[in-house]
Amino acid sequence: MTTARPRFATHRAGRHHRAAAGVDPTHWPDVATVPKASWPVRTVTEFVVRRALQRLPLRVRFTDGATLGLGGQLIEVRDTKAFHARIGARGLIGFGESYMAGEWDAPDLVGALTVLAAHAADLIPPRLQRLRGLWAQRQPHTQRNTLDGSRTNISRHYDLSNDLFALFLDETLTYSAAVFRGFPADWSLLAAAQHRKIDRLLDLAGVREGIRLLEIGTGWGELALRAAARGACVTSLTLSREQRELALERVRRAGLCDRVSIELCDYREAPGTYDAVVSVEMIEAVGAEFWPVYFRTLDERLAPGGRVALQAITMPHERMLASRDTHTWIQKYVFPGGLIPSTQAIEETVREHTGLEVAARDGFGVHYAETLRLWRERFTEHADGVAALGFDETFHRLWTFYLAYSEAGFRSGYLDVQQYLLTKETSAR
Repeated sequence: MTTARPRFATHRAGRHHRAAAGVDPTHWPDVATVPKASWPVRTVTEFVVRRALQRLPLRVRFTDGATLGLGGQLIEVRDTKAFHARIGARGLIGFGESYMAGEWDAPDLVGALTVLAAHAADLIPPRLQRLRGLWAQRQPHTQRNTLDGSRTNISRHYDLSNDLFALFLDETLTYSAAVFRGFPADWSLLAAAQHRKIDRLLDLAGVREGIRLLEIGTGWGELALRAAARGACVTSLTLSREQRELALERVRRAGLCDRVSIELCDYREAPGTYDAVVSVEMIEAVGAEFWPVYFRTLDERLAPGGRVALQAITMPHERMLASRDTHTWIQKYVFPGGLIPSTQAIEETVREHTGLEVAARDGFGVHYAETLRLWRERFTEHADGVAALGFDETFHRLWTFYLAYSEAGFRSGYLDVQQYLLTKETSAR
């Protein structure tokens, strides 16, 4: 068994007062203590928060009995002062940390977060949004996706523990959006839905007997195994040591070592030329400054006449532009260095920096919402298993919030997921 304690970079903001009950300050310093906000900050924060909440289809109940909102999903704020202090000091990072500390909760967390996600663009008054650069935290320089930075960022999520991921993923160990035949989906259908997604990608890329396939982002190896079963010769790249170790074991068990090579290698350092390239939900870990490098690498590694199948989570372009330079809760605690692109950003980067052509695009965000629901429910069912691996209650609340927050993004339409086909002319330009 591989057991790991959570490893999160924290950035203390200002002075702090009382500690949050039951939170380990060694592992969670910014959750364990509540920021000390000045009277003007507290007053402005409370005004802005209450103004935003009273216009939403929610019921937000505070400890003093006050209730805001137009009615709907319930949010219960258990510690009003801490709730406002955290948001005043760290914005949406503070909102997530307040949940991690148990200062607010919701009977239907996904439902409440779906409302907030649907109104993400207008929660903050336009005048304050124009001043975002003054109050929003900036992305830490240490989380840039340089060669060394990418290894660290990937390790902090994917090297937590293979056993942890095995608790809530299906037997294919596939950690990306599945494609279902109908809704609602049952857990027993998830593995087949993941294979359906993988097969669609392999079909897009034209993977068949004798094809040389490059996979950027191995995961735990299911796509490489399925491609090799078609007769492809697969080279798969990962920066996660734990994922590689288990993926190699799965390749050995399948008797496909002669067809699958799994390398601990950054995409920027990959040599060779391939007939097809597949990359599933890896671009989100690249970072905006490296998107041109990423797509040029796809172009350079692809032989003339080849095909790229790309699966990518996307968000609206204007929201991406508004948030691309700020530090978010998801970056701080879940995916350091990550940034979700827009379809416009992807297609502009492909057009301006490569000789590739966008031949097809298909969005299926509702399928990701269903995938996340199944993972979240499974994670909740295995709470005892998570604790047995050495992860504490704060970690459990963090991951509950992450899975619910992500599901809400897709249910609201704020997030989507695309499968792209990129092609390269037979005669290189």
